Amino acid sequence: MATVHEIVERQKDGAQFVISAQMLKMKTEDFDAMVNTWLQQGAPGFALTAMPHRKVIDGEFFIDRITAIKTAKA
Repeated sequence: MATVHEIVERQKDGAQFVISAQMLKMKTEDFDAMVNTWLQQGAPGFALTAMPHRKVIDGEFFIDRITAIKTAKA
């Protein structure tokens, strides 16, 4: 299982890429919590470039995929 840090490290500066719950082998709800924490605190090395994709589970929306751009060394 790759980590967010490993995915970011593989990218060239300025590259746009996707990180999904499926890529990280995480439950959608856990991925959503991780992304929301990241959005509140920021994350070194990348920034969102588009609206996060959401999935509906039991009538509730959860982030299951983000599109990001590598901004600097993580």
